[in-house]
Amino acid sequence: MDHFDYVDGAMQVEQVPMAAIADAVGTPVYIYSTATLERHVSVFRAGLASLDNPLIAFAVKANPNAAVLATLAQLGLGADVVSGGELLRAVAAGIPADRIVFSGVGKTADEMRLALDHGIFQFNLESEPEAEMLSDVALSMGRRAPVAYRINPDVDAGTHAKISTGKSENKFGIPYDRALESYAAARDLPGLDVQGVAVHIGSQLTDLAPLEAAFVKVGALVEKLRAAGHDIRTADLGGGLGVPYDPSQPLPPSPADYGAMVTRVTQDWPVRLMFEPGRVIVGNAGALLSRVVRVKQGAKAPFVIVDAAMNDLLRPSLYDAWHDIRAVAPTGERAAANVVGPVCETGDTFAMHRDLDVVQAGDLVAFMTAGAYGATMAGTYNSRPLTPEVLVTGDKWAVVRARPPIEALIEGDTIPDWLAQ
Repeated sequence: MDHFDYVDGAMQVEQVPMAAIADAVGTPVYIYSTATLERHVSVFRAGLASLDNPLIAFAVKANPNAAVLATLAQLGLGADVVSGGELLRAVAAGIPADRIVFSGVGKTADEMRLALDHGIFQFNLESEPEAEMLSDVALSMGRRAPVAYRINPDVDAGTHAKISTGKSENKFGIPYDRALESYAAARDLPGLDVQGVAVHIGSQLTDLAPLEAAFVKVGALVEKLRAAGHDIRTADLGGGLGVPYDPSQPLPPSPADYGAMVTRVTQDWPVRLMFEPGRVIVGNAGALLSRVVRVKQGAKAPFVIVDAAMNDLLRPSLYDAWHDIRAVAPTGERAAANVVGPVCETGDTFAMHRDLDVVQAGDLVAFMTAGAYGATMAGTYNSRPLTPEVLVTGDKWAVVRARPPIEALIEGDTIPDWLAQ
């Protein structure tokens, strides 16, 4: 469910007409709904209501906008971060460091120092060399770092290959079969406090079976580790729960279904459970608003050329991802069309031969379910400025990231002395 609805024939977000934002800010522009964020947090938390004090750490990579993070901080969420920059963003937005988990395969010594200085809740280690580096860094600071090893359970998540993270050929985590050996070595590292186990098998999962298979393996490992004398107190079960992009496809499992499965599988685990939801919190809370530049007749279907492009919303080009595309003021007439952007790449394509609202030059269209992995993956290809972002609450709205002028992009370059006039 989201709060993008048609009122008197035109789409609005909560109580704000989408056209009013387009007129004031220009297009393309990302728009986020506070009410949707609040609802998704509430529903996810309700799904875990039977668990004892779970830590819900929002995956900052899904949407790092400061206003979005501040909203989630006020709702009591922690943060899962994968870089020093994401850590600083989370802290600046008001997320307490003792609710922050640091994941990722390439943590540097400087990032480790930063996280230790802030006193984060846990590092999710992804290799033995990383464990050794973190121990050395912690000792140099007179600290002990709280850690878990991320386990690669060799479970196929059944999602797109580029967002699958739990197969043996993926770069993430340590192999399940090497876990006991790795934990034994970590126990001997004086700068580490080995407190947990972590797993994350992928993103946009639409079936609970792979998650359950991974969690069952983690449960067996927790039992073996405790039997070997390790004080395992936490289990991070990751994120990855999918959201509905294509309305013609079956709905993904609900947070309630997910929570029931987790409760059943983990009922005898003597640990605090942790979760890293991202897309399921912010995906349907955002839309990318764009204006039609022109409609060009193609060989088989018209091309609807919009002012948003692959540099604004990369997912369709990168993953062949589907986003529902809706006219902001539909006439009721529909026809097959191709929706493309102005970037000089054939890959700058959002939809081909899609049944869509008929639109004309100047009309507004909304790319739905764009709150996750949208603005955060945007770039400046073709010297296009980054997309602005707007947050709405009720009948109020604010620009929470302005569109930078093209001059700022140009001034970011430096011409060396030998080329200067």
